Amino acid sequence: MPDTARQSIPLARPVVGPEEEERVLEVLRSGRLSLGPLLEEFELAFAARLRARHASAVSSGTAGLHLALRAVGVSDGDEVITSPFSFVASANVAVYERARPVFADIDPVTLCLDPGAAAAAVTGRTAALMPVHVFGYPADVVAFERLGLPIVEDACEALGAVFADGVPVGGRGHPAVFGFYANKQLTTGEGGMVAMADAGMKRRIDSERNQGRAPDMDWLDHDRLGFNYRLSDIACALGLAQLERLDEMLAGRARVADLYRDALRGIDGLELPCPDAGGNRRGWFVFVVQLPRSLDRDGVVRGLGEFGIPSKPYFPAVHLMSYYREHFGHREGEFPVCEEVAARSIALPFFPQMSEGQVEQVAQSVHEVLRRPRS
Repeated sequence: MPDTARQSIPLARPVVGPEEEERVLEVLRSGRLSLGPLLEEFELAFAARLRARHASAVSSGTAGLHLALRAVGVSDGDEVITSPFSFVASANVAVYERARPVFADIDPVTLCLDPGAAAAAVTGRTAALMPVHVFGYPADVVAFERLGLPIVEDACEALGAVFADGVPVGGRGHPAVFGFYANKQLTTGEGGMVAMADAGMKRRIDSERNQGRAPDMDWLDHDRLGFNYRLSDIACALGLAQLERLDEMLAGRARVADLYRDALRGIDGLELPCPDAGGNRRGWFVFVVQLPRSLDRDGVVRGLGEFGIPSKPYFPAVHLMSYYREHFGHREGEFPVCEEVAARSIALPFFPQMSEGQVEQVAQSVHEVLRRPRS
């Protein structure tokens, strides 16, 4: 029977301390809660971290992806090639612009969009490619560049990742979008950032995030369609404090991942996240394993819950979600690699401050659940 005295472990936990509190209090005392000086300070510091020329802070990673697609010219009737193994926002943002998300299958090792499958999906309507750096592992952007199409990198899970040539993910010049939700490598609660090389693109994104107002315009004057995608100075204060400790938090995530690899090694049929290869380096976001093929994934999740261990299916296949079935006619069997991975994957508790004992507790629960008789 499960040991009810075991320590409760959250699925994720942000690292927030006195530094973040003090930064937020400074903003509250200043009276400049939004569109204040910390917005530009956060953007400049973030861009410098990635060796990017420009960065625009926005209210979420989804908002950033939407504005980036608009900035590369995606509009009515276009097609955007992306991964079906991602958070649903990667596909939704194309639909926002009345474009069609065109899925292509994923690489079975990295779980990122497969360049060959993406190339085969290109048509005369293809306006952009959106590779996703899934679970923080760098997608093969060099291969996508050879297709000669605009690229928007979904890097919402990949802060801290590095390409094989030493360039940080987000520093290649394409618009690359990062998310700052509470379980990400850096958090502002909600929020995101678009990194890019083109100054004109930054001006457009800065305007469209603020209802279409240009920097030299009056408060209620707007010369283009825009959105309320602003990031508050309170959030920017959190982001600046988090950026100062980012190396420490990334190292903590890598440490926990190494502990998991040792603790889960040798379980027959259990597939762990792929190791770094070819010079690519992952920016650890979550620790997702693929269960043995003979197991019922939902049953394993329930079993771990009996031991007080939270876990969740991660990710479901986007093309099989109800909206995409109903509006775009997707069905099982279209993207077999994605569908198998989605059916077998679960996320385990993962955050920078996990102790060795907590990892061992999770691993022991996994061992016990997977040893149960299989129906």
